[in-house]
Amino acid sequence: MRSTQQFSVTLPNEMASLVRAKVASGEYASESEVIREGLRALSARERAMDDWLREQALPAYDAYRADPSRGISVEDVRASIGKRDV
Repeated sequence: MRSTQQFSVTLPNEMASLVRAKVASGEYASESEVIREGLRALSARERAMDDWLREQALPAYDAYRADPSRGISVEDVRASIGKRDV
């Protein structure tokens, strides 16, 4: 059984040029390798977002729901951001 599948993909000219440039530079051996790398990066970003939601955002939300007094007002958040050095 094949471990790959062939797709026909249509890209905007700017993206197609980027793919060709990556191959021409020698960074990648083929257009398919460029696309695969892009999909791996997308998958990694989605995993990182899922991990953040599960490990940080949801526990913080649950803690707030259990004790709303732990919350910070929008005004206090804005004031805190305004005080930070950029």
